[in-house]
Amino acid sequence: MDPNKKKNKEWQDYTAVGKRLKGTRFIAFKVPLKQALIRTLPPSEVFGPWELLDALKEDNYELGLIIDLTFTTRYYNLQDLPQSLLCVKIFTAGHEVPSDQTILSFKRTVHRFLRDNQDNDKLIGVHCTHGLNRTGYLICRYLIDVDGMAPAQAVQRKSRAFRPQQEDSVTDLTLLLFSAVFNSSRGYAIERQNYLDDLQHGPKRR
Repeated sequence: MDPNKKKNKEWQDYTAVGKRLKGTRFIAFKVPLKQALIRTLPPSEVFGPWELLDALKEDNYELGLIIDLTFTTRYYNLQDLPQSLLCVKIFTAGHEVPSDQTILSFKRTVHRFLRDNQDNDKLIGVHCTHGLNRTGYLICRYLIDVDGMAPAQAVQRKSRAFRPQQEDSVTDLTLLLFSAVFNSSRGYAIERQNYLDDLQHGPKRR
């Protein structure tokens, strides 16, 4: 099979947009495609920048920021999006655990947006190609690492009553909690074991 056709088929296998992650501003979706890349698709499979905004509007969501994690600029153009929408590109290679610099860039982008949008409920949209592995990893990494998130606080409070040898159980619980939040909102489970292993056993990035 032609590599491009295979990529398109894999992209089509995923639903376009997930649901808002409960208790957060995050929402995950697959990459929207510019007109040149979707013109051969059946109408039911078309998903471009404006289809993204329409889908969010149907669920009464307002998007304030898109974080693009794909490792290319070929999928869509910033000109295809409203000027009022903030877009940040963080080149993130697929299949490998994102670097500390990538994680830091993601966190800084989210921090900046939340700081500047405290008076509204605009969402942070995150996507890689399928809106799953890189997207899920970085969202979960943020939720696990960042202080002040309510679910993390609940786990930390419980952990104080645990003996040191029970710390692994706390880590497992944290991973299950955040990965379950992401998986249920996106409708698919994070697939790459190296991402899951790093979330569970890797160091927190501050």
